[in-house]
Amino acid sequence: MEGITMNVLSNLAAQYEALIRTYFDGCNEADVEKMAACFAEDAVHYFPPSMYGGAWHGNRLIAQRWANFVAAKGSAWTIDRLVVVPDSHQAVIEWTHYKTFEGTILRGDEWYVFEETTGLIKEIRAYYAAAQHPGVPITELEGFDYAGRGYHLTCPVPRPAASGTADI
Repeated sequence: MEGITMNVLSNLAAQYEALIRTYFDGCNEADVEKMAACFAEDAVHYFPPSMYGGAWHGNRLIAQRWANFVAAKGSAWTIDRLVVVPDSHQAVIEWTHYKTFEGTILRGDEWYVFEETTGLIKEIRAYYAAAQHPGVPITELEGFDYAGRGYHLTCPVPRPAASGTADI
């Protein structure tokens, strides 16, 4: 019986990791359908105070807002670390957000909660390394050795030059 439980948990962990990676692929591709399919219909994405107009409610809104970021800011994201705790239906990632049109970089973490019945993302809570300040192009933990720890230091997704602004 114990072996079966371990197999189930291992499969669930792989499922949750694959879903998060598919969501990030959709973000980088600005593929609204791909992103929306990763979420429960009534999913919520929470942000720190004064960021992005507060929490985003609904799978389609979440997906559309990130697609808008790609168009307006040349956004691209990486997953730098990922930990899944399948028996609690939760995961946490550490990410980097490149706003290539602005030449800025944000780093932070997100806590994921999955629906037990569907396996879809029902909640994301975003935590940023620090607030993004005007004139500071890279927002990350001061003194932390990102290069030495193997973090991405350059944007891996080519983006064309800015072609205007979009309402994000």
